Amino acid sequence: MSMIQEFKSFALKGNVMDLAVGVIIGGAFSTIVNSIVKDLIMPVVGLVTGGLDFSNMFIKLGNIPPTFKGNPDSYKDLQTAGVAVFGYGSFITVLINFIILAFIIFLMVKFINKLRRTEEPAPEPAATPEDVLLLREIRDSLKASPRV
Repeated sequence: MSMIQEFKSFALKGNVMDLAVGVIIGGAFSTIVNSIVKDLIMPVVGLVTGGLDFSNMFIKLGNIPPTFKGNPDSYKDLQTAGVAVFGYGSFITVLINFIILAFIIFLMVKFINKLRRTEEPAPEPAATPEDVLLLREIRDSLKASPRV
């Protein structure tokens, strides 16, 4: 029974729950970033580079089977047919996704850290305990009285 209790204690710690929430939000956020890269950034990059399509950049490593009916210049068709292809264009797209995602997370962490600094008020000085005040009075009265 102690193992179950230990697991329950581990699973219900704040850090584990925070991590789970972070993974879920990260997955949803990754979908948004993938869409930004695929639907917004890559078309602009393709336009700037003269119609260059990163998703279709690959090197064919295997032979095309005789029953192949797709486009031999299509990365997706070749992959579907089971032809070995080195898809460096997909890697470039994923790399751009990662860079954008990392930059956005950096900005979010920076913003949250800035909010935390402004939210935390300066700690108020603690009230001096009464016994310390009494000892100070005694000290001060001893200093003020003439010595015999």
